[in-house]
Amino acid sequence: MNEEKEPRLKPIIEGAQSLSLGISMVVAVLIGVGLGLGLKHIFDKTWLLWVGVFIGIAAAVLNVFKAYSKQYKEFEKLAQEPRYKYQKQMNDKEDDDEDFGEKKY
Repeated sequence: MNEEKEPRLKPIIEGAQSLSLGISMVVAVLIGVGLGLGLKHIFDKTWLLWVGVFIGIAAAVLNVFKAYSKQYKEFEKLAQEPRYKYQKQMNDKEDDDEDFGEKKY
C-alpha cells in the first residue's frame, strides 16, 4: 500500500503552466520594452528602444518554442503507448459497398 500516488495538484499545475505561456509572452515583451527605454534614457539613442523591443519579442518567441518542444515530447510519449498506436491493416479484398465507376441500371 506504499504506492506512490500522483499528486492531486499536478493537473492544476500543468494547466497553470499552459495558461502562463500567454502571460510570459506579454511579460517578455514588456521587459524588453523596459530595457529599451532604459538604454534610450541612458545613452540618448532612440534606436536602442527598438533593440529592447526586438529582444523582448525574441524572448517571447523562445518561450513559445520551449512550450511547443515540451508538448511535442509529451505527445511522442503518448504515441508510443500501445493503446494509442494506430496499426494500419491491409485488406486485400475490395469493399463492395463503394462503387466509384459508372452506374449501370
